[in-house]
Amino acid sequence: MTSADAEQALKDRLAQLRARYLEHLPDELAALSALQGRLAGKEQDREVLDELQQRLHKLAGSGGSFGCAELSAAARVLEQRIGSWLGAKALALDAASRQWLADEIAGLSRTVPAQSMEPSEQPDAGVLPETRPAVDRVLKVWLVEDDAELAGQLGQQLQSFNYAVRVFDGIDALKRAVKGEQPDLLLIDVMLDEGRENATARLVDCPDLQALGCPLIFLSDKDDFPSRVRAVQLGAQGYFLKPLDVPRLVNRISQIFEERHAPAQRVLIVDDDADLAEHMRLVLTAAGMEARVLDAPREIMDTIAAFRPELVLMDLYMPEYAGTDLAGLIRQHEAYIHLPIVYLSAETDIERQIEAMGRGADDFLTKPISDVQLVAAARSRIARARQLEERISKDSLTGLLKHASIKEAASREVLRARRIGRPVTLAMLDIDHFKRVNDAYGHAVGDVVIMSIATLLRQRLRQSDIIGRYGGEEFVAVLPECDAENARRVLEDIRRNFAALNFNHRDDRFGCTISIGMVCSADYPEEDGPDLLVAADEALYRAKRGGRDQTEQAFPVPAH
Repeated sequence: MTSADAEQALKDRLAQLRARYLEHLPDELAALSALQGRLAGKEQDREVLDELQQRLHKLAGSGGSFGCAELSAAARVLEQRIGSWLGAKALALDAASRQWLADEIAGLSRTVPAQSMEPSEQPDAGVLPETRPAVDRVLKVWLVEDDAELAGQLGQQLQSFNYAVRVFDGIDALKRAVKGEQPDLLLIDVMLDEGRENATARLVDCPDLQALGCPLIFLSDKDDFPSRVRAVQLGAQGYFLKPLDVPRLVNRISQIFEERHAPAQRVLIVDDDADLAEHMRLVLTAAGMEARVLDAPREIMDTIAAFRPELVLMDLYMPEYAGTDLAGLIRQHEAYIHLPIVYLSAETDIERQIEAMGRGADDFLTKPISDVQLVAAARSRIARARQLEERISKDSLTGLLKHASIKEAASREVLRARRIGRPVTLAMLDIDHFKRVNDAYGHAVGDVVIMSIATLLRQRLRQSDIIGRYGGEEFVAVLPECDAENARRVLEDIRRNFAALNFNHRDDRFGCTISIGMVCSADYPEEDGPDLLVAADEALYRAKRGGRDQTEQAFPVPAH
């Protein structure tokens, strides 16, 4: 489906949902009038007022999302007035108060558009998926650097990580090049010897370059405040000081591309307003996220375990259970202590919002919320949560899972493979003679070698595969639903491509190889994850003893 088709499909579905909302509104307004008619000016009115307040609260939260902003505002006024009545010690509405309420409820119908409004020409860019480069081609990195020696060295380093590097000696050369094509990432030296202002100042006046839409990283030998601020204003995703820490720079580039190719963000919506929940689901789905609505609160923990949301949007007031009850329930489970929970409610009382956030949630968004704000809020919170998760579970040099995390993943996937009756293959990879690299060229170059195999693994394996750094120069790859034959083919491809990489240190060029040990769960139907890792490790050492730069597979020892 093209972008235009996606936009039109979203417009059509949102228009249908809004039409359904407007179709049901007369019945809802009639129900409000019927409830109001039951008021008798007695203490027993409390139950009727409670239901009126709940229904008005729902209208206040949903109306704005369906083009009925006046309805939302009017319903909020009524909800708050009823709340003040319910807060009184004694409840006995006089005839004037009851008549005022009847008039105001009758007036709600005048805030509803007479007919369905035409949808906007197109959804705002903020609710559409972000543009991402294709993942099945070599990624292009353009480097703007007038120091020829540095440009050559950095270009060679980046090419070792399978990036296609093109070097420019200035902004003018870059401007000419972008007329015919564009890169996947720009690396620009802040201080170019062009007899002009620094590169950040020049880029402010280059709309063609700003319109590229690709990630931007600045390199600089000066850590000055104006350049850093301009870099932020230009949307830079990195600012690296010279002399360059190349492994860190390459790691940041790799992270940027990974983020752009990351799995869809997952959002769980817990709201008893079915139309509004469906509206939010459609908007988030159209923005490239995976959104699911939960309308049965008792199933919340099973849903979280199966769906694994990265954000929970929770209504605060629901008929059977309050949002604070469900948030507290989630926090009882250690695995979900860090799961972001955001209340999404029409509640405007700041003290109640603060009290609610003190009971298990991380933030509070007020209904009605615009589609653009909803998408932006979800994206930013999930992005931060992913960054935190990476800090906790991933190796700082390579961005791969740490030792404990990859072991846990291996065990989990072996159990899953047994449950679904499909094979999983585990592989252990080790850089041959790595100590010689560190001794001859230093640990900084050794880090480049380590990062290169990490990058290669990410590039050559599937998105569903799981990779971790097991030790110093040892790695583990978990390949779900992959038999031994296919796993060997993929691993051999990685081994050959790594052996073909060239590394540079001053004037010295060298290469490295890896040895691989693999094991398939189909050959060990009764063994668990730790046992299979032991078998893969033994196969790895057979590869080492056999001459290195080869792949060995583990097989059970026949019983005598």
